[in-house]
Amino acid sequence: MGDPPLGDRELPESGGPSSAPGERRLRLGVVILPELPWSAARDVWRRAEELGCDHAWTYDHLAWRSLRDSAWYGAVPTLAAAATATERLRIGFLVASPNFRHPVPFARDLLALDDVSRGRIDLGIGAGGYGWDATVLGGTAPTDRERADRFTELVELLDVLLREREVSYRGRYFTAEEARSHPGCVQQPRIPFAIAATKPRGMRLAARFGQTWVTTGERSVESPLPAREGARVVRAQNERLDEICARLGRDPATLRRLVVTGPSLDGGPASVDRFHETAGRYAEAGATDLVLHWPRREPPFAADLATFERIVTSVPRRSARYS
Repeated sequence: MGDPPLGDRELPESGGPSSAPGERRLRLGVVILPELPWSAARDVWRRAEELGCDHAWTYDHLAWRSLRDSAWYGAVPTLAAAATATERLRIGFLVASPNFRHPVPFARDLLALDDVSRGRIDLGIGAGGYGWDATVLGGTAPTDRERADRFTELVELLDVLLREREVSYRGRYFTAEEARSHPGCVQQPRIPFAIAATKPRGMRLAARFGQTWVTTGERSVESPLPAREGARVVRAQNERLDEICARLGRDPATLRRLVVTGPSLDGGPASVDRFHETAGRYAEAGATDLVLHWPRREPPFAADLATFERIVTSVPRRSARYS
């Protein structure tokens, strides 16, 4: 399947306009792990909206790292429930992967989520991790080349499934035979994609198909990088992405830049002052959106909830300026 012309790909901006020239506006989001029973998780999602978060996400894994043997719930029903529990908050996957997602049934889930949320769903997509998610369905973990190939097919096929009503597609990993996608997305022409990538091939996917590019920094680090070092990493990645956009004819300013803190980047959750210093550095590095994790009592992502709430409420909605 060939690349569709970029000029024909007018898509939603994933929740709002870009900043005006000379102004750095940083939107704030939160990751809420799908680990609590809904009777408790409902209040967390509602609280994220009450505090004024611009967007909230959940992990799309079958299990995650040190929490593999802990309580863990599915991302699709979690987001469906979150959509009914909130009114304004944009919600999404951070991120879905080809490790266990097939585009055809997944597209049906996404159509339903877009309908239930009344057009507030964002689809984060990544190449998939190297851990248990990659082998739980049997077989050996994919090579880097195989991960990149499956990632490409997942994004390409989801793009057409969510835009067109009947799709046939033959790839090496995914196939669709006259797959139907009625009634289509609430957000036209499809749900916005937030594509996670740090390598050139993935960045090309973000430039071709994404409304948002997602980075978690460098995956090779053993502990989260402090803001100064992390911002240098993100700035270098942003510069590479700008070059790729230019080569593909995509205006870099039309692609939002979302930085996920926590696993590899310190988000500064210890105090309001430290957070604002951190946010300023990432804004200067080109970020349009910054994501923290909802505080847990124990690692990973252990933090004080009261401090987190003060941080969120200290950020003026839609107009936080860092320069």
